[in-house]
Formats: sequence, structure tokens, C-alpha cells
Amino acid sequence: MCQKCTAKHTVSTQRRGFLKFAGLGFAVSALPAYAADPVLPKPDNVISPDAALDRLIKGNARYVANATRPADHTSTRAALAKGQNPYACLLSCADSRIAPELCFDAERGDLFVTRVAGNYVTPPLLASLEYGTAVLQAPLIVVLGHTSCGAIGAAIKAEEGAESFPGHIQNLTSDLAPAVRAALKTNPTDLLQAAVRENVILGVQSLQESTPVLRKRVRAGQLKVVGGIYNLENGKVEFLNL
Repeated sequence: MCQKCTAKHTVSTQRRGFLKFAGLGFAVSALPAYAADPVLPKPDNVISPDAALDRLIKGNARYVANATRPADHTSTRAALAKGQNPYACLLSCADSRIAPELCFDAERGDLFVTRVAGNYVTPPLLASLEYGTAVLQAPLIVVLGHTSCGAIGAAIKAEEGAESFPGHIQNLTSDLAPAVRAALKTNPTDLLQAAVRENVILGVQSLQESTPVLRKRVRAGQLKVVGGIYNLENGKVEFLNL
């Protein structure tokens, strides 16, 4: 099937309705149609999970080489005002040094980005990622950690009993504790980097098995969930489960 036909087919098969919450989770009784207009804002974003991952890898390579494409903020502005069809979702750390659109040399409308310190799965972020994949039809989710993560460093201090934190920061370190405990079991020489890696792995596993929306799409081959670690020193993203 040609790309244009695929795009039209994608739109025509999306169902109308709203996300209905029930009990501790929500059941997707009907998904809203992408848009009334059968023309997608960015038809080139209708791609397979593997193609989406390949696009991110190539974009990051351009970023590392300082060979990113010139930004054009006007060519798609009118189309994007009517809707969106990103080709990938990101669960990224809120760290100001991490900018997914920049490090993957992506344009507006390409990435559906969710962020929280420590890039771990929370109920609101999970709901956002379900929307980005089930409604907006993004075929890929990347859990993006990074080197020298301050949130993970705080979780290590809290787990070792050396420090407690004020307000809700303590809750955040508690949520990240499983990654620290997993890293401690390996007895690493670099606990921070090991915990960063374990946190990404736990995030990927959580999303792959999340019901009722994501797991079904993963098992049907409609969605891929991968993990990556952004290196602050050189800008390169190391993908963990390729």
C-alpha cells in the first residue's frame, strides 16, 4: 500500500469517542477520530515502528555531527494548527539540558513529548502516552534517560539513608528507588550510571506491559517501546534494546 493510501486508511479506521475512566484505570470504549479532514498534517509521519526508530537514530547522528537541518517554522504551521500526527512519543527527564526535538533533529509535530524529573512512568504520563499512541497513532515510544541524572542521584542518596529531601521531592526519590535497588544488586563501580540504565529498563518494561492500551498495541506489532540514554558530554543517544 502506498504512503498516501496508508495515511488515508489510518484516518478512516480511527474511531470516534472519548477516553472513559473506570476504577483504577480506564477502558478505551472508543477513540476519537484523528481529524475531520482526511489529509494528515504530516503524511510522512505515517510510518512503521522500525522506520520511526531509524528516523530518530539518523536525526541524533546529525545532531552529534552538528549537521542538523535548517529550521523552517512556517511551512507546516497552518497544517499543524488543525491537528497532529507525531511519529514518536518520548518519556524524557525534565532536565533543562535535555531537549528531545533538538537531539533528534525533529520538527514541530514530529514528537509527542512527556517529561518528568527521572523519566519514570506516572499515571498522568501513562495516560498521555496512551493518547499519543492509541489516538494520535504514534508507532514508537522512547524512554529517554541521561547521564549524570540529578533525580537518580537524589534517589541514590535517599536509598543509602544519607539524605532526606523536602516536600514532594522525597516522593520522587521513593518512586525511583526500585531502579537504585536493581543497580545495587549488580554491585557496579558506577552506581549512578547503572541506576540510570536500570531506570530506563524498568520504564520500558512497565510501558510494554501496561494495560489495557499499550500492551495490546505492542503485541499486535503496532507499537514499539525502546529505551535510550542521552550522553551529556557528546549528545549521542545510546539505545538499549535494539
